[in-house]
Amino acid sequence: MARTKLSKQLSQAEIERFLAEAERLHKSIVQVSPSSNHYLALQRTHDALLKTVKDITGKDAPFIQWFGTGPVN
Repeated sequence: MARTKLSKQLSQAEIERFLAEAERLHKSIVQVSPSSNHYLALQRTHDALLKTVKDITGKDAPFIQWFGTGPVN
């Protein structure tokens, strides 16, 4: 059975797909109430998600609103 060589970087299409899925995850995380039992764990996941977006794209997540300055819907 032949092995396929894994790519060293994501393609532009894969990055766009990743960003779309990251935005979906972000929107589901921010809907959780801070009084929820799961809030702290989800905040750690959210922090890791935002760091990963920045590591992959070199930019802050385009779907995040920082103090009224970003394009979140």
